[in-house]
Amino acid sequence: MRKKKGILFLVGIGSGDHRDMTAHCIAVLRNCDLVVGYKRYIELIKPFIAEKEVISSGMLQEVERCSQAIEEAKSGKNVALISSGDPGVYGMAGLVLEIINKKKLWNRFKVEIIHGIPVIHAAAARLGAPLMNDYAVISLSDLLTPWETIVKRVAHAAQADFVICLYNPKSKKRTTQIKEVQSILLQYRKADTPVGLTRNVGRRGESITITTLDKMLRYKIDMLTIIIVGNSTTIYTNSQMITPRGYRI
Repeated sequence: MRKKKGILFLVGIGSGDHRDMTAHCIAVLRNCDLVVGYKRYIELIKPFIAEKEVISSGMLQEVERCSQAIEEAKSGKNVALISSGDPGVYGMAGLVLEIINKKKLWNRFKVEIIHGIPVIHAAAARLGAPLMNDYAVISLSDLLTPWETIVKRVAHAAQADFVICLYNPKSKKRTTQIKEVQSILLQYRKADTPVGLTRNVGRRGESITITTLDKMLRYKIDMLTIIIVGNSTTIYTNSQMITPRGYRI
């Protein structure tokens, strides 16, 4: 009897707020054989994976998680490998596909990418409508990208007048980079440019702050913070950040 091919589902769980998880995501979690993911994210989806087999691990073990999920799918299981937000936005999708390609595993099992709501979109919704015109998303983590490259991207995005969304802005070890980024932005943006600081969006302890570029460092910023820096047209009014699209009204 021919062995059944497994399926590796690369699942985006959004911010972790169950209201923001897609119906497709929830259906996959409920019907898969095994769930693999970062410990913090596994906790967020517990109601949907009761009594399922789970493989969880900590930070900086992304390659190991992806490799484990691949091996389980090769054995014929239907596996859900979870990412916060969307698996193709700083998630596991790219890494999984790279491993599969390197090891020539394309025909060993099926792969399905289940998109999720990127956390930046949940953050933007809390702030108003800051992403109504072109924007750039930049991670300030230099674990996988050289800091010199990140600085160049920030400077070019600022010069081009993009709304700028910053992921991973500050950690316990990386404390000076956000100051350098603020300094770069102040070369191209006015000091009173609106800035949204969103922390733990969709999770317990959510906080939303709207401030200005010159004052943003007065507030708590860490790895759970998403920052949205307005462009030259972004305004703050009635507790809302608004970046005009350009309509005549």
